[in-house]
Amino acid sequence: MLYRYSVKPSHPNNLVKEALGYLPQTLHSSSCVNSTCGQAALLELELTSFDFWGRAFSCASGEYLEMKNQVCSKCGEGTYSLGSGIKFDEWDELPAGFSNVATFMDTVVGPSDSRPDGCNNSSWVPRGNYIESNRDDCTVSLIYAVHLKKSGYVFFEYQYVDNNIFFEFFIQNDQCQEMDTTADKWVKLTDSGAWGSHSVMLKSGTNILYWRTTGILMGSKAVKPVLVKNITIEGVAYTSECFPCKPGTFSDEPGSFICQVCPRNTYSEKGAKECIKCDEDSQFSEEGSGECKERPPCTTKDYFQIHTPCDEEGKTQIMYKWIEPKICREDLTDAIRLPPSGEKKDCPPCNPGFYNNGSSSCHPCPPGTFSDGTKECRPCPAGTEPALGFEYKWWNVLPGNMKTSCFNVGNSKCDGMNGEFRISLLNDINRKSTNVVESWGGTKEKQAYTHVIFKNATFTFTWAFQRTNQGQDNRRFINDMVKIYSITATNAVDGVASSCRACALGSEQLGSSCVPCPPGHYIEKETNQCKECPPDTYLSIRQVYGKEACILCGPGSRSTQDHSVCYSDCFFYHEKENQSLHYDFSNLSSVGSLMNGPSFTSKGTKYFHFFNISLCGHEGKKLALCTNNITDFTVKEVVAGSDDYTNLVGAFVCQSTIIPSESKGFRAALSSQSIILADTFLGKFNLHFPSNRSSTTTTSCVKGRSTAVKMRCNPAKPGAGTISVPR
Repeated sequence: MLYRYSVKPSHPNNLVKEALGYLPQTLHSSSCVNSTCGQAALLELELTSFDFWGRAFSCASGEYLEMKNQVCSKCGEGTYSLGSGIKFDEWDELPAGFSNVATFMDTVVGPSDSRPDGCNNSSWVPRGNYIESNRDDCTVSLIYAVHLKKSGYVFFEYQYVDNNIFFEFFIQNDQCQEMDTTADKWVKLTDSGAWGSHSVMLKSGTNILYWRTTGILMGSKAVKPVLVKNITIEGVAYTSECFPCKPGTFSDEPGSFICQVCPRNTYSEKGAKECIKCDEDSQFSEEGSGECKERPPCTTKDYFQIHTPCDEEGKTQIMYKWIEPKICREDLTDAIRLPPSGEKKDCPPCNPGFYNNGSSSCHPCPPGTFSDGTKECRPCPAGTEPALGFEYKWWNVLPGNMKTSCFNVGNSKCDGMNGEFRISLLNDINRKSTNVVESWGGTKEKQAYTHVIFKNATFTFTWAFQRTNQGQDNRRFINDMVKIYSITATNAVDGVASSCRACALGSEQLGSSCVPCPPGHYIEKETNQCKECPPDTYLSIRQVYGKEACILCGPGSRSTQDHSVCYSDCFFYHEKENQSLHYDFSNLSSVGSLMNGPSFTSKGTKYFHFFNISLCGHEGKKLALCTNNITDFTVKEVVAGSDDYTNLVGAFVCQSTIIPSESKGFRAALSSQSIILADTFLGKFNLHFPSNRSSTTTTSCVKGRSTAVKMRCNPAKPGAGTISVPR
């Protein structure tokens, strides 16, 4: 039997008990995990406060309901109250009312003790200022049940940077029925290091809140967890007590609805009315600290050097400064002192494409001119044009189109000891999403990396460095660093030039001005005129000067009219034993699809690989599309012309990973990790092998991928044929 309890001063016993009915023994729902809904409902105790006349009321922010006298009173110093709301901002342990439920994969047949690596130890883990999700491929739900007397909302902050883990937030009632307020339950990805926010309106009555994560591990690489903090729920009838301020915060006035953060070099314990200063000579603390720490001896990692702007004599001074805020001590044994500043040295040259022109600072060369950074800007010779781009190899000052920023995983601020450092080449500050191009971990020697861009568009490039994602481990990795020696971007529209390149000349009437060549044309060396590439060749994206810029298409393929790509026209001719064989593959010109599997992860998650294949025809258009169905953008938006297509790939051959609905308890199958297997047609080899490749590199495929499709022709078999993968 489920009961409702109400506090009514007019009733002789004050506490009124009403029978609501029996709770079903079993609650069936595709979204109900291990009878979690039933557990939450059985634990719920609904308390409603009424005045003498039986009218329900609630207390204001900064107040609590004094049960004995049934009046709202102000919270005392050192405490706070949201009135009709509750907030969870301390995650040293799992707060009361929250529960963790890990789902075991039901796709593995056999007794539980014979199943591979169960999920019993998988859970959300409190980390102080936030709570962290699981990192494996289990499905783990963080659950909280609350009863609202009026409509309200739930609000929380989060970090979600890895699309190899699915993150859902949804709400159910006490019958395991999902509320319509969470129709879009997939939480959006955030930029690395940045905190996003998510809020959902809540209806009055019972609301069971689910933060659910599911990792998808197809290899040995671990996923980056989801972080959640500052969960606020508004709409409860009242609070019967005030909450003490958490360590590192304080409230110095009665009736506070929020606790203030202690400033740097102070601390506070739980329920503090004020912050206590640290011993400035021997101790320090970060903003919002619950304790003071001993200042360590200074090392070479506690200061840095800068170069002053060049003076009129072409000299720069080397200046040494302590990293601020300074936390180290110079008076301890083995502590180092700050080196003397003021030494003068010759200024380094300007970066290519810039020149100081006798001044103390570098300026970009005017349009139509070039410089290697050491000489004056000069006009390009006749028949040439500036090779525009950016080349940064001198770092005495940060280039004007770059900026630096810092993010801290656990807190909103960071300094030289904590957080993630970014340096950005700014071209477009209105980007919608971030796509990780490449990442490195561990120790790496000096190396070069090249990323090829295949489309004319505006990009923002970001280099991010993070010592560790665990805030408490920062001091352990204080000596870790990354060095960037040079950055080069070619073919930038607003760039500068360090050299000139040959260009196509216009007609005599137009003089010797450079003109752009039409698509598929190269610059003839003898005349510097534009000339179309020969048939069945395509124009190199790296070179347009000389006939060698036209590259021959592979066997059995032809070029498009603009010589941009090579493709198969669905016909193949071959001479064998004095016979002319004519193969017609036009029935395969439409996109073919196939699914192989199932396969299973180490924890028993069932998944399939789904392939879309565009074999031939259509003037080389890549009609095979693979998409993720839980990302920020829809296929319709991408097709309409959005530049952000991180959820969709188009190619000759692409692959998606499909997680069936029954494998994880989702309402529908999930498509994720869509990748390109072939975006360049190489040709038909050995009679029956149309071969394609993808230039996209991965850790396991450092030179890209190659895809071969074997064609078996049976003239006696009618129809369009079938596509399959090897067993």
